[in-house]
This record gives sequence, C-alpha cells and structure tokens, in this order.
Amino acid sequence: MNDLWAALGLVLVLEGVLYALFPQAMVNMLKKLPEMPISSLRFMGISALAIGWMIVWWVRH
Repeated sequence: MNDLWAALGLVLVLEGVLYALFPQAMVNMLKKLPEMPISSLRFMGISALAIGWMIVWWVRH
C-alpha cells in the first residue's frame, strides 16, 4: 500500500512541476483539449497506461 501512495505522490509532483514551470503552455493545452477527437484522447490514455504499466513492471522485476 505504501508503494501506491508513493506512486500517487510522484504523479502529483510531476504534474505540479509542469504547471509550475510552464503555466501558460498548460493553459493553452487544456483549451485545445475539447477540440481533440475522442479517439485520440483514448489512444493517448491507453498509451500512457501501457507505458506506465511497463515501467512499474520493469522496476519491480
């Protein structure tokens, strides 16, 4: 369970860094999000999930 909390904390740190270093770019990206096709958003989500899963698997083995 501690690993889960550590992973969640790391996600928040990484996202916070993006907002802290590139606030205007993040706002611009979020404004363009509704214009993106649902299929592209789904593909990016599945890709991020797969890459994250592979990283966790690689680190844990």
